[in-house]
Amino acid sequence: MKIRLVSYVTEGRWFYGVPYLIVLAWLAMAVGAAFVGTQAIEVQLDRLLALGDAQSWLGYDELGRPVWDRLLMGAQTSLLVAVSVVVFSALIGTTIGVYSGYVGGWTDRLIMKVIDVFLAFPGLLLAIALAAVLGPGIENVVIALVTVGWVGYARLARAQTLSLRQREHILAAKAMAVPTHWILFRHLIPLMLAPLGVEATFGIAGAVISEAGLSFLGLGVQAPEASWGNMIREGTRYLLVAPHLVWAPGLALMLVVLGVNLLGDQWRDRLDVRSRTTRI
Repeated sequence: MKIRLVSYVTEGRWFYGVPYLIVLAWLAMAVGAAFVGTQAIEVQLDRLLALGDAQSWLGYDELGRPVWDRLLMGAQTSLLVAVSVVVFSALIGTTIGVYSGYVGGWTDRLIMKVIDVFLAFPGLLLAIALAAVLGPGIENVVIALVTVGWVGYARLARAQTLSLRQREHILAAKAMAVPTHWILFRHLIPLMLAPLGVEATFGIAGAVISEAGLSFLGLGVQAPEASWGNMIREGTRYLLVAPHLVWAPGLALMLVVLGVNLLGDQWRDRLDVRSRTTRI
């Protein structure tokens, strides 16, 4: 038992579990936000910028609201936005990319031109412009991020389709006059779920940081609802007297993005045949 533990530590394999712990902690915080009462949005004048106590060990903000409760609400907001953006972006982008790569011809060229137009604009700047046009709010943030996020899934799905559409089972299905939609959703898309899953992990991290950025600029979640981005924005005015208003949501944001990115790297390494061959 001691030999196994020593090899587990010396080889650095203990580090593989850290991203899972971070993501699980994020999920637990988001679930815990459902049990937060109305005190997270109530103004308490007797606790303005107060230090931590038994009710809120992270202290209180400039309006006397408990920082820990609002941190939980921010975790719930980031999780909701990230999952919504990734799900809708993956559905739209994968459908368009698979259809474009399978059909080919002028349809493929037209879709690729549209994708190139979207890629010509910086993603975050385009999301800021769309959020400014649509107005603040969590629903508009999701719409803005989905509008710029489907492109990556479309390009990946198209590339996978181009490499898979000449497989024997695809050609056999076409020879048997199987409907196109059945070939796409039954024979093509299941074969590309692994790379799309890795892309989704990085998409979650990108959605979390984008939502925080939009909320920091005042284009995302609005008060009294909590987001890590607007918590940082509100705390910057009191950085010298109450630095915990900034470092608490900032540290949570950094750890979540880092954990999700590391998790995506691990999944990519496990799915890479070349890396597995090298380790063997």
